[in-house]
Amino acid sequence: MTSVSGPLLKVNNLQVDFGSGDTVTHAVNDISFQIRDGETVAIVGESGSGKSVTALSLTRLLPTPPAHYVGGEILFNGRNTLALSENDLRKVRGKQIAYIFQEPGTSLNPVFTIEYQIAEAIQLHRPDVTDVRAEAIRALDLVGIRNPAQRLGDYPHQLSGGMQQRVMIAMALACQPKLLVADEPTTALDVTIQKQIMDLLRDIKVKTGMSIMLITHNFGIIADIADRVVVMFRGKIVEDGPTGEVLRHPKHPYTRALIDCVPKLGAKQRRLRAIDHAEIEASA
Repeated sequence: MTSVSGPLLKVNNLQVDFGSGDTVTHAVNDISFQIRDGETVAIVGESGSGKSVTALSLTRLLPTPPAHYVGGEILFNGRNTLALSENDLRKVRGKQIAYIFQEPGTSLNPVFTIEYQIAEAIQLHRPDVTDVRAEAIRALDLVGIRNPAQRLGDYPHQLSGGMQQRVMIAMALACQPKLLVADEPTTALDVTIQKQIMDLLRDIKVKTGMSIMLITHNFGIIADIADRVVVMFRGKIVEDGPTGEVLRHPKHPYTRALIDCVPKLGAKQRRLRAIDHAEIEASA
């Protein structure tokens, strides 16, 4: 873990709704949290808990409608992104807040080479770079791709899922963001490659000092990378604390249920315990 300073991102009382009238869904319901410079924060919860909606809200990537930013503020470097103009937001997206997603194969354009796609991001967000090809090679090398100069000529279909995810990370890093949002970056990968990608993110954090917001449903992958964990349940934050403390002494029943879903070596139970949402709401 790295030392951290003041808050880079501060989310205050954010509420995001979908729908209208009698069919409104409070996807994110009055949540507040922060991420400091150089800090990795894991946002953990099941599908539908509001994790990805929160992540996409940082730069207003949700289409409106059906989404509605009902209240709160998202302060990034002291500026409320919910109040920025579209022109100012374009300077934040990619350049200051970069995203990697869980399906790299669908994020990469199949008809363009890796070089073209990384170069496009560099030219858009770092127009001062004179040798774009060299910068693209450096980015691929940073994420551990062998023979990066040769790989620039490859198309996405020529790469494995793990390699495609490394390219997506390289593309994000090439823009030199202050915050990297990794939204379920290992879901589509096998277990061995999952570990490689998580190790890569941890190493990159050490090398660059950037902040990371890790979106995941899996408590099993956060122990070695996250400084803090924020647990979301049905659009609300139910627990927020240092990762080690939350893993050892979870306070909320939903947090305990999520931790119980992680397979453990030497465990005697034949089946993992299912999460009973009604029981959790009754005991919370």
